[in-house]
Amino acid sequence: MMHLKRSLSIGLWFMFLTLPLMVVRVNTVSREIEWRWMNLVWAGVCAFAIAWLWQFSIERRAAKRMQVATDDHPEKRQHSLAQRLADDPVLSRRVLIGVGLLALVFPWLVSSGNSFYHINVMVSALIFVVLGLGLNITVGLAGLLDLGYIAFFAVGAYTYALLSKNFDLGFWTCLPIGGVMGMLFGVVLGFPILRLRGDYLAIVTLGFASITKIVLENWDTVFGGAAGIANIPRPDLFGFELDGRQKAIYIYYIVLALVALTVVVTTRLKNSRVGRAWMALREDEIASVAMGVDMAQTKLSAYALGAFWAGLVGVVFAAHNNFINPDSFTFMDSAMILAMVVLGGMGSILGVIIAALVLKLLPEYLRAFAEYRMLVFGAVMVLMMIFRPQGLINDMRRKYECDTAGGESDNGGK
Repeated sequence: MMHLKRSLSIGLWFMFLTLPLMVVRVNTVSREIEWRWMNLVWAGVCAFAIAWLWQFSIERRAAKRMQVATDDHPEKRQHSLAQRLADDPVLSRRVLIGVGLLALVFPWLVSSGNSFYHINVMVSALIFVVLGLGLNITVGLAGLLDLGYIAFFAVGAYTYALLSKNFDLGFWTCLPIGGVMGMLFGVVLGFPILRLRGDYLAIVTLGFASITKIVLENWDTVFGGAAGIANIPRPDLFGFELDGRQKAIYIYYIVLALVALTVVVTTRLKNSRVGRAWMALREDEIASVAMGVDMAQTKLSAYALGAFWAGLVGVVFAAHNNFINPDSFTFMDSAMILAMVVLGGMGSILGVIIAALVLKLLPEYLRAFAEYRMLVFGAVMVLMMIFRPQGLINDMRRKYECDTAGGESDNGGK
């Protein structure tokens, strides 16, 4: 009863505070004031429901904490879906196969009328999935805050645009070159900031992105300035002529293959020796250096490998859009990619994939609610940070336990 009273008071207060915004609307064409009282009612109902669910969830979390604290048998505790997937290889394999099959047939499942639109939206989302996985190496695994990650994305895109325009090189030739160029710029950025941490590191990476954007805007003779570079060729399929929808489907499968490659490589890196060094550096830099981890080499490898994927997918982005300019690579894109890593879970590959898809697809498919879609988008992010501050899926760490025979067994654990 107390929760209902408190939720009702919150709903009434919200209605009072949002009355001018939700009710009053000036029609500039007819020069009349429109009164939208139903909007106020819906706002109050939604505020009441959210407040009640909020208090209910807080109570439930407190009860779960008390139950876990008094539970002496760890095997009786409930595990999350991510934990069950990590512990059960058969279940994880089935889920992976199902998701892979769904992704393969997606272009043929969407309706024929809007298929071109849905495919292009999914291509953009998958591009940001690769970007999120690349930044997850630098931020999630190595713990190096990077606010200028979009600069490496721009390096890969402009590499393909310039090489195709000036040297007539094809997409498949420029694809690895774009990744290598991104890696080189990652090393160039990493050298001067090896001993920086925290806010200072963030400021330097942000400055690097700003310098990159300013150079692209003002060096007209090379990069085209603010006008950018147009007529960037799309990838060819053994010389066959493709129409608009076929080209979109072809690029979709290219990006999907790139996502699969990124997942495989980043998973192997995470469980490798260099991945262990990244995570040790993230947890305690002083202790990891004392244990023999080469700080300079480890940090440079994190910057280089993270930037490689940005440069690689930047080539795909330029080929997909046929046009790039400096406004295609803004700070908001860097902030969005960082939000994907944080919301998905630092170091969690599956979590970053889910967060990237949600953050890119949710605003796009909420365009029907044009006036409120960014409000809903922001509310979802705020609720995530309140109820899941650790991200959608925690980083699942591998642990080693000794068996009864005295050997070591490799078990998935947290």
